[in-house]
Amino acid sequence: MASFHVENFGCRAAQADGAAIETGMIGIEGMGGVPALFGAERSSQQAIVQIPGKALRMTAALCQAAFGQRADFRNKVLRFANGLMDLTAQTAACNRLHSLEQRCARWLLMACERGGSDTVPMTHEFLSTMLGVRRAGVTTAAGELQRSGLIRYRRGEVTIINRESLTDFACECYRADHDRLARLAGNR
Repeated sequence: MASFHVENFGCRAAQADGAAIETGMIGIEGMGGVPALFGAERSSQQAIVQIPGKALRMTAALCQAAFGQRADFRNKVLRFANGLMDLTAQTAACNRLHSLEQRCARWLLMACERGGSDTVPMTHEFLSTMLGVRRAGVTTAAGELQRSGLIRYRRGEVTIINRESLTDFACECYRADHDRLARLAGNR
């Protein structure tokens, strides 16, 4: 297995015109390439690194062999795949039903939780792509969260300074993701 540098990556659905929106976030609890295990030649989603860190990489053939031969591995992958499908559905509902400020709070909490730090390297431009909104909308939302004392934003870096209040501010989707992540990590 090869090691490479990535802490957190997201899946996003992209359109022909280049517009994209995040459909899920993966950290230490999961893996990319799940469609290959189910026989897909290609995924319709793009995987992009969001936060630098460390990860492991193996070929699809080795992963497929382990999936076919090891029940414990197969069960963990299937559990993760189910959690990722749940997260994708939750993200779709969140994008439709909740305010940009709530979605921004949710995304920051999810990214920091998966990255293991309350500080995340993040530009407004990148966050706008993940949330599927214009950059100006993220600037307004992040400004509101900062004025409320929930985050601190410096060029290219966001720090959560009041996690409890930011959690209260985020939509219910964050708590669902937090609980899903804890289950996948075996903490519940």
